[in-house]
Amino acid sequence: MKKERLRKSIASKVREGACVAFSGGVDSSLILKIAMEEAEKLGKKVHAVTFETKLHPVSDVTISGRVAEEMGAIHTIIEVDEFKDNQIMKNPVNRCYLCKKLLFTTLREFAENEGLGHVLDGTNADDHGTYRPGIQALKELSISSPLAENGFTKEEVREYASELGISVSKRPSAPCLATRLPYGTEIDFSLLKRIEEGEEYIRSLGFEVVRVRVHSDIARIEVPATDFTGFISKREEIREKLKSLGFNYITLDVEGFRSGSMDLHLNNK
Repeated sequence: MKKERLRKSIASKVREGACVAFSGGVDSSLILKIAMEEAEKLGKKVHAVTFETKLHPVSDVTISGRVAEEMGAIHTIIEVDEFKDNQIMKNPVNRCYLCKKLLFTTLREFAENEGLGHVLDGTNADDHGTYRPGIQALKELSISSPLAENGFTKEEVREYASELGISVSKRPSAPCLATRLPYGTEIDFSLLKRIEEGEEYIRSLGFEVVRVRVHSDIARIEVPATDFTGFISKREEIREKLKSLGFNYITLDVEGFRSGSMDLHLNNK
């Protein structure tokens, strides 16, 4: 049975000592939940490690802390400043690889210092069907991805997480903020903060899934097509907020939300 294979896979790592790269998203939360249940049987401890970075939403740290506490995991926050890497700052097409290599090298060192043999992450099977250069970095560092290894898609992850009563089973994905910029656009911290503030504001109006993609002084907003009517009804508030954040032109993308839309031209090659 698929779920049993996943449990056995995670249990084998927990038995030898494991930590989970924990963002508080549904994927890593499912990994952590199972790891905690198996650890209790084995008399082991599990470390949930969250990265506090310049490129990830601040909410990751807050949410991950709450969820880790709900599960009874040892929660550790590691600060990593990607802005010290000039290559990452240039936002090349392999930025994700460079970031993952930096983050997970740091996490691998943490695991070794704690005497933990394994590092687990929440990459799922769907991630292998899109442009994810960071997966190569995980392979190079021998990071375990039990969901992908056992063929769990995002939908299956959400279903299993809901079945296990995980509070973030329906939480929308919250990828790195650099995904809001075209490749080759140099990353600027103040711009990322404005993007994050804009997205938080739009979410506060009732839109769970939103991306503010920035092209020079144009803010291209993506929400699911089913939210278009509601978005248009609140366009004045949204326009005023984004104008106040320094964006001169505000557009609603008529194609709707697409995960990784900045990568589409790469996927189609």
